[in-house]
Amino acid sequence: MTESDGQQDSEEEADRKWTEMLQEVRVAQTGAQILFGFLISVVFTPRFTQISPGERALYDVTVVLGAIATGTLIAPVAFHRFLAGHGMMPELVRAGAKMIILGLVLLGLTVGAALVLLLHVATGSSVAWLVAGAVMLWFVVCWLVLPLLALRRGRRASGSPAR
Repeated sequence: MTESDGQQDSEEEADRKWTEMLQEVRVAQTGAQILFGFLISVVFTPRFTQISPGERALYDVTVVLGAIATGTLIAPVAFHRFLAGHGMMPELVRAGAKMIILGLVLLGLTVGAALVLLLHVATGSSVAWLVAGAVMLWFVVCWLVLPLLALRRGRRASGSPAR
């Protein structure tokens, strides 16, 4: 195998990984866009004028987080437009994966902040923070802990070294 064959293999592997990443991120992109759309519409409801200054500040933070999450989850598409056709697919996959991870973290924070806001406005209780904290903990378990445990088990079963 020549060096160019190895490069072609890595480009093909990167193309495959890129396709998989796009399939995975579509769900998060859609969720972020829908959540952001609902957050934007809240300001146009009659009840919005009745929220407290603290709730208004939380709303502002939630909307900004939603905007950043949405932009971050869409960013790999723009990144692809700039790098496609330049023989940089492995770099694109690495950068795209980082953007998707960051976007998921931001989306999780947006959901948590929106949950606090919703529960606080609906109940007037600071229990909203406790409930939202429990939900965020559940996200950490589902999105981080369980995949890491599965990875560790898979590496032990295959005899691969842990990273």
